[in-house]
Amino acid sequence: MNQARKKLTAFGVTALIVLLLDQLSKYWIRTTPDLHHYTIIEGWFAFNFTKNPGMALGIHWADTWVISLIAIFATVIILIYVMKTMKSANLGYMVCMGLIVGGALGNISDRFFMAIVGGYGGVLDGHVVDFLHFKLRIGEFDVFPYIFNVADSAITVAIITLIVFYKKLMPDIAGEKPVVDNRADDNKAGAGETGADKTGAGETGADKTDADKTGADKTGADKTDADKTGAGETGADKTDADKTGAG
Repeated sequence: MNQARKKLTAFGVTALIVLLLDQLSKYWIRTTPDLHHYTIIEGWFAFNFTKNPGMALGIHWADTWVISLIAIFATVIILIYVMKTMKSANLGYMVCMGLIVGGALGNISDRFFMAIVGGYGGVLDGHVVDFLHFKLRIGEFDVFPYIFNVADSAITVAIITLIVFYKKLMPDIAGEKPVVDNRADDNKAGAGETGADKTGAGETGADKTDADKTGADKTGADKTDADKTGAGETGADKTDADKTGAG
């Protein structure tokens, strides 16, 4: 199995598992009245069946069908982004994105079908089923007052994981810039400078040799002329002296 297929498998299987767990758990809660308000850990955690017409954490700022369209659009954008980044992505990133997409599809499924199932509206008017409720209170303060579901949990876990391990998991969609090795050029430049130095040294040596030769020739010529002159003058003086003595 090549890398692309492994990444798609990790993404698809994760998304499918989240979607199935989310929908099965919601069906179980909806069809079991005894679980609509059921305490799991006294004072800490319970099942509390609710139908949320708005966004995550009970935020409601528009009609349900508008929020449903926004959720669908956002999911499509996420899918496009996953496909775009898959080449440079790792398996951990693909699993996290599978958690996000699977959770989004779980809640979108409620928006498509829950109104029809409950008989209170048409497509996109469905309310999302929530039932997981942390009931911990400190004095009069609810630590986490929101009711959520398996899909919300998967999305939250994925986002926190991507934030904490951002450098290890997030792909580099821009790609790494190629590293240009300038060492060869530097070496060539250095070699050129060395050659120039050698040339300069050669010119200096040649000049010095020529200067030495010139100096030597000049000195020798001067000395020879001096010798000849000295010899000539001495001989002439001696001959004149002899002539004078003889006279």
